[in-house]
Formats: sequence, structure tokens, C-alpha cells
Amino acid sequence: MAKPLEQQLDELLSRGAIEVIDENHLRRQLLAGRRLRLKFGIDPTGSRLHLGHAVPLRVLRRFQDLGHTVVLIIGDFTARIGDPSGRTATRPPLKPEEIEQNFATYERQALKILDHKNVEVRWQSEWFDTFNLREVIREAAKLSAGWILSHETFRSRMKKGQPLAMHELLYPLVQAYDSVAVEADVEFGGLDQKFNLLTGRELMKAHGLPPQDVVLTKYLVGTDGQKMGKSLNNFIALEEEPFEMFGKIMSMPDTVLHDYFELATDVPMADFDKMKWSGTEARNTKMFLARKIVEQYHGERASQAALRRWNDFVKGTVPAGSVRLKDVPEQSLIELLTISRITKSKSEAQRTIEQGGVKVNGTVVQNWRTKLKTGDVVTVGKKKATYTIQ
Repeated sequence: MAKPLEQQLDELLSRGAIEVIDENHLRRQLLAGRRLRLKFGIDPTGSRLHLGHAVPLRVLRRFQDLGHTVVLIIGDFTARIGDPSGRTATRPPLKPEEIEQNFATYERQALKILDHKNVEVRWQSEWFDTFNLREVIREAAKLSAGWILSHETFRSRMKKGQPLAMHELLYPLVQAYDSVAVEADVEFGGLDQKFNLLTGRELMKAHGLPPQDVVLTKYLVGTDGQKMGKSLNNFIALEEEPFEMFGKIMSMPDTVLHDYFELATDVPMADFDKMKWSGTEARNTKMFLARKIVEQYHGERASQAALRRWNDFVKGTVPAGSVRLKDVPEQSLIELLTISRITKSKSEAQRTIEQGGVKVNGTVVQNWRTKLKTGDVVTVGKKKATYTIQ
């Protein structure tokens, strides 16, 4: 039996979302059957997406399934400025060719989640290429200096005497103008984007447009319990090899299982009450989670293969795998053991190496600082877990 629309909206506006502004207005729009334009901006500063990036994309997909259109804004201008939110230093700008290359791989990965038939891709250069200084000043006049300087990042950096470049002050204005250009109904982003999204509301009002509603999405923690991010190397990439993805999920603490089901899968929330989140039975819940996530990004066959390989690994049979050298931080042996989940931590990896439990190309290596190179074969422990470096 289909859920009543009110009940659908309750889940739509809560699952994956930490705050909705203005929720009552957005709910009325949805109940009225309006087809909404859902703005989601990306600065293509990197090309590898992970499950944390996927959280807002999954929320957007649920809106798409109700007939709404995702307007994907490619920040080829803002990527040259660099989003200052939460940063203590000015970020170097990207070159146009880097932006195009990053977006090409971003689009491929994002469309693993979004429905391509209901996506409108827009580049900021469509409107900013024709901007002159007069128009920049005209737009800047629509926002007060007090509003811009209320940005927590700007206040913090000025208080600490850290550099704050003039072009960084323009970032919220530039991102906000995108909402004016595409006449967005709703904008989506992480909690760290709240100021920029609210600036979009302010600028739209100054242009006489209905202010966009805002959906702020939750964060997904990484494999170490901190916010998932590439800088911490605690992420699970959308294009991670299936067995590696499966293994990283199985190595996570039980305390994050509920969040992963909510934010990284489409398992109905009504089913959550039937699941075991702690104790010995949590292992089955975690295994179900790993299967679902691998299946979402690689298909059912790959998910079943990853499960069989994981069971072989647990039983002690010899697993075989490969790791790309560029995915191993500093190309070090200790990092390989950590990211491949052969060991649970760097300290355990160091002990394993120093105690003679690791061979490289058949020779015991006890220096945990050992650098790896393409073609190396690493064998670890009694289970003889073997990885070839590509």
C-alpha cells in the first residue's frame, strides 16, 4: 500500500536532512504539486567522490523520484576562488582544464545516484562570462558588509590575524547569484554551506524573487569515526573496488550502523526497528549493510562476489587483491596495511611489520617506513593476505 503524501514528505524532509529552511513553506509547495527546481552546486576541486559526497545526492534523488528537477551548478568560477568556509588559509585556484577534467569524472560518479533524465547541468560561466565590473558592484551593493562579515569563517580568521583575501569575500555572493540565475526553488548543501545558502535567499529577495528554501544535509562519519573526507584518508569511494568497499564497511564500529543505513542506503526507515545495532547480532546487520552499499554502486553480482571473498578471508583462506599505488598515502607499507583493512589501526600495522609478519616480494620486512613501488607483492600474517601494487 502506498504511503499517504504527508507521510512521504515527513521522511523526505527528515531522512538525511539536519535542517530545512523554511520547512513549512517547502512542505506547502510539495503538497500543492509544484514541480520544483532543486539547486545543487559543486566546485569540481577533486574527481573522486565518496559516500559522504553521496548523502546530498541521495536526498536529491528522492526529490527527483517525486518529479522534481535537479539543477546541477558547476562552479567553474567559484572553483577559481576557492570556498573559504571552514578554512584557515586561502585555497589556490584551479585551472580551467583541471575543472573540466574533474567534472567529467564527477558527473560519471554522480549519475550512479541521480536520474540523468531529470538533471539540468549549468556552468557558472554561462552568466559570469558576460559580467563586467559595473555588474559586480551592482550585485555587491545588494548585500551589506555586515552580512558578509558575519560569516563565521571570516570572523574567526580576522580575530586570529590570519590572512583573508578580498576575493574570498566574494565567494558567498558569487554562489548566491547562481540561485538568481537559475531561479532556484530549493538549494541543498552540507551544514558548512549554511551561510552561502542563506546568502542565496538574501540575494533573491533583493532581486524581487521568492527566496529559495534550503535543505542542509547530515554528515557521514568515516572509517575512523570522524567526518568523512579525503584529507583524513577515512573515506569509502563510490568507485572503490567491491571487496575493499565491503571490507571497509565491515571494519566500522557498530555505533555508526544506523547512520549508514539512513544516509548511505535506500533501505526503508520502517525496517530499522527490526535490525540489531549492537551485540553479536550486529555483525549480520553490518554484513547486510555492506552488501547493500556494494550492490548500489557495483551491482548484485559484484556484491555477492565481495561477500564470498569476505567469508573466505574470515575463514583464513588466501585472499588476493590489488591496490593502486596512488591510493596509498606516501606510498608506505604501514599505510597499505591500514587502508586495505588488513589491520585495524596504524599502531597495529606497525607492530605487525616490526614483529616480522609482513613480506614484500617474499622477503620479511620489519621497517614500517618501507616505501612501495609498482609491481611489489605484499603478504601479511598467518592468513597470507596478498596484495599486488598496481
